[in-house]
Formats: sequence, C-alpha cells, structure tokens
Amino acid sequence: MTSRRALLKGTLLGTAAALLPTAASAAAGPVLRLPAPTGPYPVGLRTVHLTDPARTDPWVGGVRELMLTVLYPARSVRGFSRAPQLTPAEAAVFAEYAPGRHPGLPEPGAVDWGAVLTHGYVGAPPLPGRRPVLVYSPGGGDSRTLGTTLAEDLASHGRVVVLVDHPGDASQVELPTGLRTTVLIGPPDPATFRTMVDTRIADLRLVLDGLGDLPLAPVVDPGRIGLYGHSAGGTAAVYAARGDRRVGAVANLEGYLDLYPAPAEAGRPLLLLRTDGFEGAARVESSWAGLPGRRVLLADANHWAFTDYGPLVARLQAAGLVTATTRAALVGAGDPAVTLADVRRRVGAFFGRHLS
Repeated sequence: MTSRRALLKGTLLGTAAALLPTAASAAAGPVLRLPAPTGPYPVGLRTVHLTDPARTDPWVGGVRELMLTVLYPARSVRGFSRAPQLTPAEAAVFAEYAPGRHPGLPEPGAVDWGAVLTHGYVGAPPLPGRRPVLVYSPGGGDSRTLGTTLAEDLASHGRVVVLVDHPGDASQVELPTGLRTTVLIGPPDPATFRTMVDTRIADLRLVLDGLGDLPLAPVVDPGRIGLYGHSAGGTAAVYAARGDRRVGAVANLEGYLDLYPAPAEAGRPLLLLRTDGFEGAARVESSWAGLPGRRVLLADANHWAFTDYGPLVARLQAAGLVTATTRAALVGAGDPAVTLADVRRRVGAFFGRHLS
C-alpha cells in the first residue's frame, strides 16, 4: 500500500435527474440502445470523484483528478432511474470528437448521444455480501463510458466493476471542477504514449489504494481484485499489476506490452485477447511473445469491438448513418453481437475462474 492520501469527493450522481438529457437535447437520429446485461442481478451505479494530492496532473498541472463509475449487483432497482451513458456536456463534446477520431461516424447533430441510457440504476442499494472487484482502464483517447456494456455484464454476474476515466487523454470527462477534453491530436507519438501509460498506471494504483474508501467498500472483497483494460488501458493494467500482490488476475484486450521488460510475473493469470482485423496486430503479437498468458483471437473483428462502439455502430449502420466500410474499420465485418457475447463470456469466465 502506498502512503499517498486519496480523497473521495462523494458521488457526482446524487440523482438520476442530474444527468438526464435536457429539453434542449436534440431528438436527432435513431434511438441508440446498449445491449442488456445477461446476469441474474440488476445493476446499481454510482459515480465517484477521486483526487491525488500527492501527484501533479501531467497534462494541465494541479492536483490529479479522476472520475470513476462503480457498477455493482443491486438488491433492488425499484424506484431508481437508469443513468445516461454521457452527461449532456460530455455528449456535446463526443458528438464533435467521434467523427474526427473515427472518420465515417455521423456528423454532429445526426445522433443524440445524450439519449443513450445505461442499464445501471443510480444509487440503487447493493446486494449484501463481499464481491470480487474489477478495475477497468479504457483505450487511449476513449472515455470510461465506452466500456459500459462489458462492465454491466460483469456486474450483473456478481462483481463490483470500477470504470476509470483518465482526464487528459480521455475524449471528454466531466469533473466537479469542469469539463476536460483530450489533449491528443491524432495517434500519440512514443513519448506521449509513454506519458499516457505511466499516468494510467499511477491512476490505477490510486484506485486500488482507495478501494477501501469507496462508498461501496462494505461489498468489496479486497482479497479478490482483477484489472482489465482495452488498448492503452490493457497496457496500463498489465504494468500496474506488476509487483502488486493485491491483483489476482489481469485481462488485456489488445494492448501493446513492449514499453518495459517483463510486464507480467510468472504465475499471475493473464488473459490476452486480440482481433484479427487490428492494424497493430504484428506489434501486439511481438510484444506478447513469451508471456505465459491465455491467448484468444477474435475472428472477423476489429480493435473497438471490445467497446460500446460494437453495438452502437451496428445500430447506426442499420439506420443508414454508417457504411459497411466504416463499421468494418471500427469493429470488424462480423456480427458485433456475436463478438460481444464471446468477449463477455471469455472475460467473465476468466475472472470467475481466478477470483472465485
């Protein structure tokens, strides 16, 4: 345990109304929906503001701040409301960001991103009992909210899942101190990527240090902790676990592991998932060489099939707002629902096996 003092600023989502789309939200385009989780439990949701007074933010200076979404199996969701995937301010930024980051996605005004609801019920009481906790780091430039579909499924099967936003490289994140947007312009150069990953490693360790102070600490089992991440988040998750005995298992969803030597100790369970369509496949394979992890190749898939882009882009294509070429470049030519089911099953089974 490190000596840094983490400050939890309570919950940002005091009520569902705080994040519901306003009357000014455009009723544009198709109604986008995220797939429902498959587990036996409804999902509760709380959002937490975390600060690290001991660390300076590498992108803007000042105290380092994080936003977390905590998902968990709920005792009941009656009388509670589902949270939107994005706040109105975040949705406005994402509408501008997405087509620039991924050419072919709808231009601003074509889709009401603020109307997308999660399956997490704000403030619902947690199901009693100690639960394994999984901490997620998203891909570079992505916000934590793009990992909602997988996280909700993991939570619906009895885990506490903490989604971590990394302000600075995240596309957008609304903090109590204001809205932060990404500093990235195109793919990061090697120095920026290293700063990004090093920052994420420190962020993840801060979250691990603060698990006992979360509002849901009574249902978190500190003896059953897993890390998982997509792309740069997968890179950070593996390196953050190095030398940390609190972490029992790690899942890397197509992240490079060539920044530092010996990224994983022998004996730590490691799941390595990648797609057959990712343009960085050669580097991924080379950086994974010699690691004692379980490898899985997802057929007819591409890099963002691990994220909510899978189900959302499929619906946009069905509405005529995205071409087959754009869809393939993002999530692959295969059925995103099939890929999602495969990822959910494999990640869930992996953590179920090693954190039971």
